Amino acid sequence: MDNGILQVTFAKPQGRVISIRYNGIENLLNYHGAENQGGYWDVFWSYPGSEHDAVMDTLDGTEFQAVVEREDQVEISFKRNWEPSLQYKFSYLNTDIRYVMLSGVSGFYTYSILEHDKSWPPFDIAEGRIAVKLDNRFSYMVISDNKQKEMPFASDREPPRGERLAYKEAVLLVDPSVPSLKGEVDDKYQYSLDNKDNKVHGWIDNDSTTGFWVITPSNEFKTGGPFKQDLTSLAMIIGDHYVGDNIHFRLQAGEYWKKTLGPIFFYLNSNLYQIQSEIQRVPARNQLWEDAKTQMQKEVNSWPYNFLASEEYLKSNQRGSVAGRLLTYDRYVSTNDKPIDFSYVGLALPGQPGSWQGECKGYQFWTRADADGNFIINNVIPGNYNLYAWVPGFVGDFMHNVTIFISAGCGINLGVLIFEPPRVGPTLWEIGIPDRSAAEFFIPDPNYRYPNKLYTKTEKYRQYGLWDRYTDFYPIDDLVYLVGISDYKRDWFFAHAPRKVGEEYHPTTWQIKFKISSTPKNSSYLLRIALAAAHMARLEVRVNKPLEEALFNTYLFGDGNAIARHGIHGFQRHYEVPIDGALLIEGENTIYLTTKGNFMFSGIMYDYIRFEGPPYGAKTPRKLLLKFN
Repeated sequence: MDNGILQVTFAKPQGRVISIRYNGIENLLNYHGAENQGGYWDVFWSYPGSEHDAVMDTLDGTEFQAVVEREDQVEISFKRNWEPSLQYKFSYLNTDIRYVMLSGVSGFYTYSILEHDKSWPPFDIAEGRIAVKLDNRFSYMVISDNKQKEMPFASDREPPRGERLAYKEAVLLVDPSVPSLKGEVDDKYQYSLDNKDNKVHGWIDNDSTTGFWVITPSNEFKTGGPFKQDLTSLAMIIGDHYVGDNIHFRLQAGEYWKKTLGPIFFYLNSNLYQIQSEIQRVPARNQLWEDAKTQMQKEVNSWPYNFLASEEYLKSNQRGSVAGRLLTYDRYVSTNDKPIDFSYVGLALPGQPGSWQGECKGYQFWTRADADGNFIINNVIPGNYNLYAWVPGFVGDFMHNVTIFISAGCGINLGVLIFEPPRVGPTLWEIGIPDRSAAEFFIPDPNYRYPNKLYTKTEKYRQYGLWDRYTDFYPIDDLVYLVGISDYKRDWFFAHAPRKVGEEYHPTTWQIKFKISSTPKNSSYLLRIALAAAHMARLEVRVNKPLEEALFNTYLFGDGNAIARHGIHGFQRHYEVPIDGALLIEGENTIYLTTKGNFMFSGIMYDYIRFEGPPYGAKTPRKLLLKFN
């Protein structure tokens, strides 16, 4: 495909991108014929219940077709149809990989249509992504305004130039090709982003004259909603990272599934800078980055596109919209319904409150309400949905308990919706902010041996090895938090991790101490715990008697590895722990929180903890009018 600006060459009929020629560079890609070189779509798949690692399938096509071939547009297709003779060889999918080039546009688009017939065997997908392996000349990474750096080469990560750390992705750069990187840790998980923030990222070449950018105009086809984190080294669409089994993609026997993934836009740009000194690299790179952001906004404003040829990709007139107003009602805060500032409101497959964060097969459509709680969600693909929401500053998840059917051209107005955050009594004390994250808590500096200079001032949780820093701060005695005296920004460690003793990891018990002046007869209390993430841990709660049987405990839960992957949130969970007033005493009381995990990445990250007192008063009556159009 050639539009006079760039030329993209494919292997036929497989569909692998083997060459991109642009700005005088013969090939932007690292391609010498190997399976994991060039550009390609792939899935990592396995049999249900398999104990073996997932197998990579690069979705190579067996049929090629030029679907559109005009002066203003080219669209090509690489198809593969699954049949029983392919069992055990490839993932059980029909695949149609499309590439599109437009006249006058400096880049190309790609999307895919994947299909699983109900008569085919079941299988799992661990990852679905688009990989583009660039030439080594592209060594400067940009993922946001404040996250940009020179990156090591692959050879820098191998011995003796690199020293592997606790897992293969994390490497200490001992003798890298770029001297300024010496002594830093490099780990692909340090560069992850939330879906909502991952709209454009890319690479700039050594001359600072050419940029290659991955632009995602919409996240409707990605898994897990706006707060699902994933890698930026490629275009991740399906994946378990940071969430784990709760979002693992499983196609069952007898299940039909079909979905359009993408398009993703690969944008190429260049500047006229003639680099004469290192000082000139900064404005040259900034020019490329600012231009990429401008192009990203153009793509967002053009979504959904009107030029794609496949009938499986629905245009704007084939979609619908949903509008409404979301208010909050918390009887222990106010007797009135109040507008919610900038709540997150979205549509996903029907489920339960909060189930959207583990949803991986359908589409999701999200927006933010305005200061008065008004929202509108446009360009929704027809189908059945529930409306979900969560509100920064409030515990819990909202779900409208009516299934919403979207049809082409519809405009549904749900009227006023009321979110009543879970609560049984007034707040006696609280720790943290209910925002699905542990970012507000104390995050230490990294071990001096394992820094990444990108995160010395912001997002310190991205640093390597912070799970072991708990032992440095609390080598013998565990954390004790004094309500009314301690400050969670300074005194509450961001991750409840095990303590390292020698080469072993031991459970830890944190204490929350608080005072009560009196405990009314037959009174009851509630400890409300919101978790931002967990990995292979058990949580136990005791009140005033640390050696007795736990008042509350969980099973071993969590496998998203958010702590090891330098995330500050993963899969959100809520727990309610009823506490009989008879367990409390006048004066000082202690709640003991024990996290049991026996290896370095075990642990949990709290989002928010609230202690609610005895309920009082009747629920304030209110009138609610729901308008449906």
